[in-house]
Amino acid sequence: MTAQSLRSLRDRRFRRSPAHRVHGEREALTFVREVGFCSTFYRFPEGVACLWEAVAGRANPRWPRHSHHDAGIGLTWELKDTLPARKRVYYGKLLKGRPLLVALDLFPAFYALVRGRQRARDYRLEYEAGRLSHTARRIMDAMTREHPQYTRELRANVFMLEPAKTRGFERAMAELQQGLWLVKSEERYEPTFSYRWDLLEAWLPEDVAEGRRLSREAAVARVVERYTRGAVFTTERALARLFGLASDEVARAVATLCRTRAMRTDCVIEGWPGRWLIHA
Repeated sequence: MTAQSLRSLRDRRFRRSPAHRVHGEREALTFVREVGFCSTFYRFPEGVACLWEAVAGRANPRWPRHSHHDAGIGLTWELKDTLPARKRVYYGKLLKGRPLLVALDLFPAFYALVRGRQRARDYRLEYEAGRLSHTARRIMDAMTREHPQYTRELRANVFMLEPAKTRGFERAMAELQQGLWLVKSEERYEPTFSYRWDLLEAWLPEDVAEGRRLSREAAVARVVERYTRGAVFTTERALARLFGLASDEVARAVATLCRTRAMRTDCVIEGWPGRWLIHA
């Protein structure tokens, strides 16, 4: 195995070539399901599929000077709105505060990693334990009383309509998205632009229920296998850094996947130092 052959295979899986690029919604959904999850525009240094790259059909496309008139950026922006709105994928900030599109069959594993067996009502326990901010708790109070809500309605219900409180509100909403308490279920453009928010448990009830039944060890193995299936090659250190996992959790998942022959470990790649993990 050479570095060039593995890079070429990753480019094909990530659709970073004109012959395999994404042209529309159906191909985009197939792409997300194939790779398990992808970023929208951000390029992760660890090597994660990127929807914009798949639409452009090349790696690291340059951001154009007039982005509003660029067809690739326009299509990427449209797809990241329409796929979640039609409940075909999950969209939210899951890795390092960056938004991801996640295939619904993989989403329960992410839920198990972030929330374990918790339900929406457990936000008060998180607040009492000091793991949820006061503003986030107030927003969850309002959302559990009535959901879904548009942004302005929600800000009014938590008395945060003043411009000076915008930053605090946005920080709390990001906290609740990353914690998988809330989900953005729609982007409305008429009569004015606004987001609609819902409890994740109400928006994806079956997937949340599956995630609550999944053990953490099984969830780690599922996420690692699906990521490596798309990315082709990685290392244990890169996996731990990307997913925020402990090194022993990654080692156990890799051992499990090697036993099932889903992954090969301690691989030597010509031209690269060290030992690598390669999807079988």
